[in-house]
Amino acid sequence: MEKKQMEELYQKNAVTVYKYLYTLTRDSMLAEDLTQETFYQAIKGIDAFRGDCKISVWLCQIAKRLWYKELQKKSKYVTEEIKDTIPSSENIERRYVQNAEKIEIFRLMHHLDDLTREVMYLRLAGELKFAEIADIMGRTESWARVTYYRGKQTLMKGREEWKEN
Repeated sequence: MEKKQMEELYQKNAVTVYKYLYTLTRDSMLAEDLTQETFYQAIKGIDAFRGDCKISVWLCQIAKRLWYKELQKKSKYVTEEIKDTIPSSENIERRYVQNAEKIEIFRLMHHLDDLTREVMYLRLAGELKFAEIADIMGRTESWARVTYYRGKQTLMKGREEWKEN
């Protein structure tokens, strides 16, 4: 692959790969590092690209594999940051309620099918546009919108049942 082609590949797809990785990592520095590694691995293995999907989808698959490797490395070393300040009881209560709601939403999302769950993560955690989600998933924008809407409806129904119990 020529240098010009490599630069063009990077410029067309770097933002998509970065946003995808950011939704997975929620860490801008790590997402940047993994984006660079993704393109390095892609250029090394460009001959393995069969062309049966968009190149952006192929790059996101590489990125996901690198993220999984990173998770395996991190699981060996778990550390917790020590804070110098003591939060007020009001903040603690509010954070507790917000955390409980987040946990419930993620618990409910766990019961969604894989594609719907991934669309929900990309939209909610990654704040990606439907067009970007569609590009990553190799589907149409309307498919991403419908999948997100149906997932949201399923979550709302699950939350109503949770509140009743």
